[in-house]
Amino acid sequence: MVWICHIHTMCIYMYVHTPGTFWQSDVQEELRGRAAEHPSEKTMEDCLAKKMEITVSEAEKRTGRNAMNMQETYTAYLIETRAVESQNEGQCSPVDSLWRRYSEFELLRNYLLVTYPHIVVPPLPEKRADFVWHKLSADNMDPDFVERRRIGLENFLLRVASHPVLCQDKIFYSFLTQEGGWKEMVNETGFQLKADSRLKALNATFRVKNPDKRFTELKHYSDELQSVISHLLRVRARVADRLYGVYKVHGNYGRVFSEWSAIEKEMGDGLQSAGHHMDVYAASIDDILEEEEHYADQLKEYLFYAEALRAVCRKHELMQYDLEMAAQDLTSKKQQCEELATGTMRTFSLKGMTSKLFGQETPEQREAKIKILEEQIQEGEEQLKSKNLEGRDFVKSAWADIERFKEQKNRDLKEALISYAVMQISMCKKGIQVWTNAKECFSKM
Repeated sequence: MVWICHIHTMCIYMYVHTPGTFWQSDVQEELRGRAAEHPSEKTMEDCLAKKMEITVSEAEKRTGRNAMNMQETYTAYLIETRAVESQNEGQCSPVDSLWRRYSEFELLRNYLLVTYPHIVVPPLPEKRADFVWHKLSADNMDPDFVERRRIGLENFLLRVASHPVLCQDKIFYSFLTQEGGWKEMVNETGFQLKADSRLKALNATFRVKNPDKRFTELKHYSDELQSVISHLLRVRARVADRLYGVYKVHGNYGRVFSEWSAIEKEMGDGLQSAGHHMDVYAASIDDILEEEEHYADQLKEYLFYAEALRAVCRKHELMQYDLEMAAQDLTSKKQQCEELATGTMRTFSLKGMTSKLFGQETPEQREAKIKILEEQIQEGEEQLKSKNLEGRDFVKSAWADIERFKEQKNRDLKEALISYAVMQISMCKKGIQVWTNAKECFSKM
């Protein structure tokens, strides 16, 4: 009941505070179908997800040496791609395949974050397990965790391949099709030099004088979204732990009924059958909770999407900060030029004190300085105009992608929560059936 209440709260929160992935085997068709639902968007017609079938088909544990020449164990993932057009024409298209490490997926995403700052870049699945109930392993080499991460990495590729802008990136296409030399190709783009420093981003957050209200609200929303999903996942982990205990206690029923059947001649068969039903019921919890983890991973994706939203907000804050600094610098130069032209000092300055101590500048010196300032003012005005245009373009592009993200979020979370509720209903029906069967066994004694 606690879990159901929090699901209800979550649903209300998502629909009231909107600024919505099935990770099943048919996710490829799901994303293709969604692209086809919007034929008016020309870019969606050209999305890579409609032209190429992309899968992360398997994971393999490997051992090698890292950059420090130390031996390490890691997991590699097999990416397979196949052209869709040839399949539609009845031809058997060859499958291209290559192996990628998780760190290469991270490099790809970092490149996309820097290159497309106005886009809510899809997140990667977690590198190490978090928000898991204590009966499951948190080891990142655990086969069950690796399998869930494999599904998450495939989902990440499909998200990017179905995005109207990201899908057209040449580096992303090379990631899917070119195994050798891919890292060198990424580094040649110089994307790391474009990355904003963390300190500058922090300064911009506190020093922007006129922040955009929409982005401020979006940042607050992303914080709240992350908080509510984190709480939801913790509740789910506690409920899963209690559920595990309830199921395993049914195993004790099975053991007791089996022992009891050994001393009862007339009732023995009925008790033995009832015990068998209890044992089967108790053993089914492992598969059920493993399935639950897949639904939890879908919620975790939007937990990580919250950080992607904040990344867009931070980039806007940096642009706004640079714009305000440029405007302030331009105002300062105009004031200096006016003071030199009129010979009056409006504010206290070191230059004014120097002039009083060592005498006024000659007219020639003043004219030379005024000329330099006028050139700087002209450059500053052009720069300010350019930054204004860049800012307006960023806001327009970013808000269009945020609206796209909102629709996706609402749809995905709705589907995930409904599927989870259906799974819970099915699980409860199985419990009822077990006790119905046990009742029939007892009736026949």
